[in-house]
Amino acid sequence: MTLDQVGAAAYVVGVDAGGTRTRAVLAPLAGGAPLGQGRGGPGNALSVSEADLTAHLAAALAEAVPPELRGRVVAVAGGFAGASRLAPDDPGQLRAHAALTAALHQLGITAAAVEIHSDGEAAFASAPGGPADGIAVIAGTGAVAVRITGRVCRATAGGDGWLLGDDGAGFWIGREAVRAALRAADGRGGPTALTGAVGHSLGVPPDVLPPVPYDAGWDREHREAYRMRLLPAVLGRHPVRLAELAPLVAAAALEGDAVACAVLAAAAGHLTDLVRALAPRAGERVVLTGGLLGPTGPLTPALLDRLRPLGLTPDLATDGCRGALALARLAV
Repeated sequence: MTLDQVGAAAYVVGVDAGGTRTRAVLAPLAGGAPLGQGRGGPGNALSVSEADLTAHLAAALAEAVPPELRGRVVAVAGGFAGASRLAPDDPGQLRAHAALTAALHQLGITAAAVEIHSDGEAAFASAPGGPADGIAVIAGTGAVAVRITGRVCRATAGGDGWLLGDDGAGFWIGREAVRAALRAADGRGGPTALTGAVGHSLGVPPDVLPPVPYDAGWDREHREAYRMRLLPAVLGRHPVRLAELAPLVAAAALEGDAVACAVLAAAAGHLTDLVRALAPRAGERVVLTGGLLGPTGPLTPALLDRLRPLGLTPDLATDGCRGALALARLAV
């Protein structure tokens, strides 16, 4: 796209910065579909250092905003995991603002308005019509539900990180997959396809993986060898990377694996508990988003089934980018 093609149009940028990746999108101020998009590394404002956060934001912005349009960006809004607007000295808010400002400066983007929102605020604003009040549920690497009032997050359930919470999130599902594999190997649990899938994903040698069918021909010697290979592979990586195993559970559940199905059902139950904790009112707006929710999320059908008796019919959003764009336009 050239300057002649765009004339004197003004643009806004929306940023969705989560625990796994950062997304940035460019769109006209006047409205319309995004014209550019980019991706960077993790964007949690509490768990990612300011230097790394700046680099991840710069990578996403550089891909989303071509050089010839950077001088025409008038507003930028970012929804950040780990950020809150309830206190001016919130650590996540301060780190996110510093990193976003630095990334914009690196690229020569001199927007007059640069706003930081929580990821929940951006997610909720992604619903059709840009509602101001309701509940957003985000489930990806982590999991959180928030109550939005006047486009500001006023109450939170969950979102406490992999060590203290995030029940039902990608990390939790990945951890349950490994636990199921270990229980099957040592005899505490029943056979499951997760034993082979998890072992293969983590580099366990094929000669010690369980045979198919999983309840036949796997002797104690091979079970012990499996455990001795699997444990170092898990413990040698950052715990959050267990979230990478969540798709294996979804795939096994689609094939009818009983253990995998039970894990996903339990995860949907945990997410339902998050919504219940915010005292939902029948008929109010609810938005589901994140890698595990949204239009194609593996937990979406089960969570919709659990929310329907509460009188809730959620909107599904792929991510918070659409909402971040809406918030950027409101900032002008």
